[in-house]
Order: sequence, then C-alpha cells, then structure tokens
Amino acid sequence: MKKIHIKKGDTVYVNAGNDKGKTGKVLEVIVDRDRAVVEGVNIVSKHTKPNSAHPQGGIIKQEASVHISNLNLIDPKSGKATRVGYRVQDGKKVRYAKKSGEEI
Repeated sequence: MKKIHIKKGDTVYVNAGNDKGKTGKVLEVIVDRDRAVVEGVNIVSKHTKPNSAHPQGGIIKQEASVHISNLNLIDPKSGKATRVGYRVQDGKKVRYAKKSGEEI
C-alpha cells in the first residue's frame, strides 16, 4: 500500500505547476497513479459528443488530476501550507500538521 498524505475532502495548496498558489478541496484521490483531483485546479477543456447529460455536446471545462507531490495540506490553525506527520494517539494513527502540531 502506498503512503499518501492527502485524503478526499482535504483542503490543499498547490506548490508547483501552472496553478501554483491556488487552494482547493480534494474531490478524488487516484492512489495507483499518485494523483488527486482538486476543485478549481488544472482546468482542461474536454470535447464531448452529445449524450443524455449534455444534449448539445461541445466543449466542457473540468478538473484534471495533479500529482500529489505538487500538493501540501493546509494547516487548520494558520491557514498556510504544511507538511503532514503521523503519530499514534489512543491506539489510533492520526495525521498532524508539522507547522503547528495541530491534529488534522
């Protein structure tokens, strides 16, 4: 099993690429490819044929995946990007922000 520091629903900061500096919520994590889809980040144009969902067809803007190495979790205390650490509390493994020590 791969070690991935980001989960669905986390708020992340993009630290590299065309969307550097943006923040967004993780919509999906693709574990086997080490990628995540982030809301409002890495928007691409997808050409679609007409179907029941889009009867007109045409060009649709949607989020593409970003490699997780280009993402940092947002510290719940300071609101800035932070690295993630793990520690055991009450027999459970929990994530915490390295900057503030706050549990995520």
